[in-house]
Amino acid sequence: MMGSSFSFRGRFAAAVLAAGLVAGGAAAADRGNPEAKRIVSVGGTITEILYALGAEDRIVARDSTSFYPDAANSKPDVGYMRQLSAEGILGQKPDLILMEEGSGPPPVLEILKASEVPMVVVPTPPKVDAIGQKIRDVGAAVGLSDKAEALAAKTEADLKTLQEDVAKIPGPKKKVLFVLSLSNNRVMAGGADTEAGAVIALAGGVNAAPTISGYKPLADEAVIAAQPDVILSMSRGDHALTPEQVFAMPSMQTTPAAANKALITMDGLLLLGFGPRTPEAARALAADIYPGAIH
Repeated sequence: MMGSSFSFRGRFAAAVLAAGLVAGGAAAADRGNPEAKRIVSVGGTITEILYALGAEDRIVARDSTSFYPDAANSKPDVGYMRQLSAEGILGQKPDLILMEEGSGPPPVLEILKASEVPMVVVPTPPKVDAIGQKIRDVGAAVGLSDKAEALAAKTEADLKTLQEDVAKIPGPKKKVLFVLSLSNNRVMAGGADTEAGAVIALAGGVNAAPTISGYKPLADEAVIAAQPDVILSMSRGDHALTPEQVFAMPSMQTTPAAANKALITMDGLLLLGFGPRTPEAARALAADIYPGAIH
């Protein structure tokens, strides 16, 4: 069990793409500022990568999802990544705005774009094989491509090793249901095309909600039919759940997870951030799903 808080990240990808703001690969360097000394970092994983690259002294502010490492909390907070204020960001006099895809709202992004401050929006697809490119994009935007390449290569190597270890776990795969929240006695679950689904697969589990796409309510009948072996949730903050809350729900009571009180809670940024710590997160998750089978 691991603790911390995490603000769930929604997506405004279509609006961002329409605005022509998303950078990828070499494009990230074209729109960045390699000499930037006053970076506003928006998105917990972006900030985490900047710290891992040794660029923490160049960060003048960060958003509220940027709480790792602990030192990031000493930086001024420009607000939640989906509810940004252009005035709050530009008031920091940045020479680079670096943010995750999904930041917004879109009208604020348009104002920031019009300000002519260099800005990079880094794509964040919920795919394991996109993590290395995310790291490389951040490095290119701040002129640290060599360090980013080394970090990306290490992360990719660790992911490969994990996948090899997970493949050796004996027995049938367990079904894991990611529960984002409980509202009105309804499960808000992580389906296909989500970070939750991808990290469950990386850890050797089977997503118990593959018929929905994104994070959506799951009908009681679907929960009962899914028969999850394990429930996965975030450990603190607005999305924190307790075994009593989860397994008291009628739809949960006939599941193997309820019979075994199998609830795994993890730090949300670690679990869903899809950054340099993802191999660590998925390995810890696999160890909880399959006790004694992986270390």
